[in-house]
Amino acid sequence: MPIYEYICQKCGERLEELQKINDKELVDCPFCKSPSLKKLVSAAGFKLKGTGWYQTDFKNSGTKKSCNEKSTEPKCCGNCACKKDKAKE
Repeated sequence: MPIYEYICQKCGERLEELQKINDKELVDCPFCKSPSLKKLVSAAGFKLKGTGWYQTDFKNSGTKKSCNEKSTEPKCCGNCACKKDKAKE
């Protein structure tokens, strides 16, 4: 369940509330009891960093490219002439 942030337009108090997505927005301020709460837009509380899930699970569509096709990945498949050229060096 997401955490929503509210501010009271009358008394200025802020609060966070754990609610289901389908729950109605809060209206009544628990501090001054006025029906003047407004939902705020907040930044997400997490960041995706590193290679992790994207590199291993979702990046490829399931088809493999041959070495003579354009590839965005820097690694060679190991079954082409470029591997043999590197071995000569």
